[in-house]
Amino acid sequence: MNEKEIKIISKFLSLILRHNPEKINLTLDENGWVDVEELIKKANKKVRFSMEELEHVVATNNKKRFSFNDDKTKIRANQGHSLKNINLEFENTSPPDFLYHGTVAKFMDAIRETGLQKMSRQHVHLSKDLETSIKVGSRRGKPIILSVRAGDMYKKGYEFYCSANGVWLTDAVPSEFIDFKNE
Repeated sequence: MNEKEIKIISKFLSLILRHNPEKINLTLDENGWVDVEELIKKANKKVRFSMEELEHVVATNNKKRFSFNDDKTKIRANQGHSLKNINLEFENTSPPDFLYHGTVAKFMDAIRETGLQKMSRQHVHLSKDLETSIKVGSRRGKPIILSVRAGDMYKKGYEFYCSANGVWLTDAVPSEFIDFKNE
């Protein structure tokens, strides 16, 4: 399987498991899981892949977006759902003192005014390292990296979750916890 095929399958899985399972007449359970055999069967009408190819995509995805259950009979996206009513069973946990968010200039006025908002997603996504936040911000242009005082937020009662692929999640980041000096 070449890189182009891997990318096509990964993008398709993101669409189906995070945003639009109805596209292939699939239903996610309340925790975002779907039966692997059903996924392959229904997906193959649009994008063809085998169990071995699916395992390869899950194992090699650079963002670790997907997970199997223990016996690989079910699969789900680790985070980033625009679907409501998906409970990924995250536990509130103490974050590092600082987390990072990559964005671009056109969003800065809104961020200064209202902070970071989850918009159409279930959570605001934050990174523990600058490199990841630069990649995220670069998807839309020249990146601006914001430093978030996550430790201070946590001490004030804000909840944080760490997904299976290491992305830090929270409901919102008020602007008072964002360091704007690096923009």
